Amino acid sequence: MQKPPQSLDFALKETSPNIGAGSVTGDKLSCTYDLVEQMQYLYVRVVKAKDLPGKDVTGSCDPYVEVKLGNYKGVTKHFEKKSNPEWNQVFAFSKDRIQASILEAVVKDKDFVHDDFMGKVIFELNDIPKRIPPDSPLAPQWYRLDDRKGVRMKGELMLAVWMGTQADEAFPDAWHSDAASVGPESVNKIRSKVYLSPKLWYVRVNVIEAQDLLPSDKSRYPEVFVKVVYANQALRTRISQSKSINPMWNEDLMFVAAEPFEEPLVLTVEDKVGSGKDEVLGKCVIALQNVQRRLDHKPVNTRWFNLEKHLIVDGEQKKEIKFASRIHLRVCLDGGYHVLDESTHYSSDLRPTAKQLWKPSIGIFELGIISAVGLMPMKAKDSRGTTDAYCVAKYGQKWVRTRTIVDSFTPKWNEQYTWEVFDPCTVISIGVFDNGHIHGGDKGGKDSRIGKVRIRLSTLEADRVYTHSYPLLVLNPSGVKKMGEIQLAVRFTCSSLVNMLHMYSHPLLPKMHYIHPLSVIQLDSLRHQAMQIVAMRLNRAEPPLRKEVVEYMLDVDSHMWSMRRSKANFFRIMGVLSGVIAVGKWLDQICHWKNPLTTILIHVLFIILVLYPELILPTIFLYLFLIGIWNFRWRPRHPPHMDTKLSHADAAHPDERDEEFDTFPTSRPSDIVRMRYDRLRSIAGRVQTVVGDMATQGERFQSLLSWRDPRATTLFVTFCLIAAIVLYVTPFQVVALLSGIYVLRHPRFRHKLPSAPLNFFRRLPARSDSML
Repeated sequence: MQKPPQSLDFALKETSPNIGAGSVTGDKLSCTYDLVEQMQYLYVRVVKAKDLPGKDVTGSCDPYVEVKLGNYKGVTKHFEKKSNPEWNQVFAFSKDRIQASILEAVVKDKDFVHDDFMGKVIFELNDIPKRIPPDSPLAPQWYRLDDRKGVRMKGELMLAVWMGTQADEAFPDAWHSDAASVGPESVNKIRSKVYLSPKLWYVRVNVIEAQDLLPSDKSRYPEVFVKVVYANQALRTRISQSKSINPMWNEDLMFVAAEPFEEPLVLTVEDKVGSGKDEVLGKCVIALQNVQRRLDHKPVNTRWFNLEKHLIVDGEQKKEIKFASRIHLRVCLDGGYHVLDESTHYSSDLRPTAKQLWKPSIGIFELGIISAVGLMPMKAKDSRGTTDAYCVAKYGQKWVRTRTIVDSFTPKWNEQYTWEVFDPCTVISIGVFDNGHIHGGDKGGKDSRIGKVRIRLSTLEADRVYTHSYPLLVLNPSGVKKMGEIQLAVRFTCSSLVNMLHMYSHPLLPKMHYIHPLSVIQLDSLRHQAMQIVAMRLNRAEPPLRKEVVEYMLDVDSHMWSMRRSKANFFRIMGVLSGVIAVGKWLDQICHWKNPLTTILIHVLFIILVLYPELILPTIFLYLFLIGIWNFRWRPRHPPHMDTKLSHADAAHPDERDEEFDTFPTSRPSDIVRMRYDRLRSIAGRVQTVVGDMATQGERFQSLLSWRDPRATTLFVTFCLIAAIVLYVTPFQVVALLSGIYVLRHPRFRHKLPSAPLNFFRRLPARSDSML
């Protein structure tokens, strides 16, 4: 089924940015930083000063340096009462915005009323040297301070000044002139950073048995279960079937933990003494640092742990010294699994936790985040709309965050990043966000989402540079909205074609997922816990990668019910089945002789295949080969992107969108919830009918030989006996030939009524009669 084209505004556009890839420039930069446009910067590194004169009555000074270039001014931090201060701060001025010919570095003394001038150093821009990595950094030099008239003063300032590009090592930590409106306390929140997800482990707690428990009420049979708590995860076993003081469970409980392990595993053995009332019989605490790590499915050694009894005496919790109760456990860190921390459909990493099981990389993926255009205003500042945009890209354990471009609807980042690739069937996610924390918005502020792009590496040709402008689409309660476009350059370089092709024969996940599989419910719960841990840890980094950013990148809410998504998935299934339906319609036309010439040719082909059955499989595979070669001409020439038609984002009813953005549990009024519940019931009723019909057909097959309808089973077994005899004495080719000619018979030999076998099947009984 050919899908309708997208609106041109929402489509992918090929671009031709001025990047080094594919061009011969003779510049060293084009070899290492060639997926982005070169941006020239004037760098000033203010290192330290010495022998500064005292300015106040005590003979000391509070120095700082002001770096001035035209209208732009960068200021270092100031030191109190220090004549030999060290700053080691870097300032970067964009060459595109330079309108002056002189650079000034002015040393001043911080004062309450008026900052005193202590001297300055002046540079002519024409004399500033150019530096291109991988040249070594320019060595700073001492410069004597001059007064305003150019006369030598006491004191010296150590500086390094050079022209460079964004490939310079000083670039990520520099103060940028295009962020001049950002205060010193917020500069750290706009810098580019690389983050690493914490190393995640599955913790398997196999609760085997307990011994010598001491319930307070010895006159009743104890109903004992074990509760295990790790961080904010809590699981419990079922109540033991052996209702005694030596209960048994042999039950596995799974948790997610991240290195470094900050909290212990806490087990409590509890007795259900009444409705909603549990008595703690004992407790033990296990530090995960001491737990055995396993790489395969071989069981680890079991251990007995003593259970401590905690008593409450006069409102205080006291530990009882004497204990005889103990619990038998098998606890391990499962390194053979891949801990799923993102939506399965968009996984960027499939390697197991244990590094010993990692296979060598098959290539590298390079991403050039060039620019964005047409961004929408995300917040108001000084009575006008503004956007402070930055990008986040996530692949595997590595997250990258570009610098924030302040107050621009057409930001230019021109930052390039590289990842190692271990599996081509993975997805990189790139999100664009508005920084809501650089103008004193720390308290309760959030970074708003502008849009997201996903690129599946397996859809990229090796060693080819793709430069496209991707639409940034966001679905709001008001409908699908284009928030702008992001221009990216991507390249997947394969180090070994043989290894990469060999990967296609490997299982997608590590072998532990198949040898010792986890249930779907377990995986969903563990994935949710893993996402929360990753979001919490990255939110604690400096600068933090905000929780709302991480959750959006990991598609935390992808499992939530959405009428729009359900419709889209239904039409995706119909699109997959459309090929089968088309073949069925074509066969029906052949059988009904709509085109006599085609039907005769099919007769001839059928007779040849019956007479020479060894040609059947070669013919099928040759046909598939020819279809593949034919489709090569129309192969996709660009990576896939967000499709509003496929997602049914542009056709969703307003109430369906409102339902999709509702909180969980719902926050809508009861009449709206009732209407949605009734709608869901009607849809579920149709699904229930379809499932019932499928069950009925299956039960009719079972009733052929079950003697539920004795006459029908008699007819069927008699037919089976006759068919066995006929097929035994008749060559198979004759049977196949007669069957095919019967199916392809001319319409004048057909009846409009259903065939006898179909009538017989529909009359068979099903268990639907026994349904209440």
